[in-house]
Amino acid sequence: MHRADVEEPQELPDVPQNAPLLEYLREQASPPSGPDDHSLGPWQLHTHPDLIAALRELAPGWPLTAAYGIPLLASEGIAAVAALGTDFLAVRIDHLPPGVKTEDDQHPQWLPLIQDGWHILSPVQDRLPPGETGPALHTLAAAALAHAASLATK
Repeated sequence: MHRADVEEPQELPDVPQNAPLLEYLREQASPPSGPDDHSLGPWQLHTHPDLIAALRELAPGWPLTAAYGIPLLASEGIAAVAALGTDFLAVRIDHLPPGVKTEDDQHPQWLPLIQDGWHILSPVQDRLPPGETGPALHTLAAAALAHAASLATK
């Protein structure tokens, strides 16, 4: 990735609370295959730049973390929100607020993450009129960051 797009992200720690996510991301990871490949750290970027921008908007000023070419938001070293591919955010939270639409059952490869308390959703739902989708995604991201912090103490 171009330096102008994102500062060098912190690396997500390999701790038990992050193990299912890291295992999932590791299976898809690859080093850049050429000089024109976008990269995030030593890995090929597996997230669209627009989704990275959306991730940054969810927690302004919060540092980006990365694992295997995927940008993340983490709290106290525990992953909370991940930007996946071109269309999805993975959010780790125990209880989703009413009105948040998930894609949890749309792709079987997400099952290990979902079993670990992650939910897959589209960031586009936040662009719909208020009230139609429940709380704003930035509120959900803040709750996910708080949840991740609570997992750091376990």
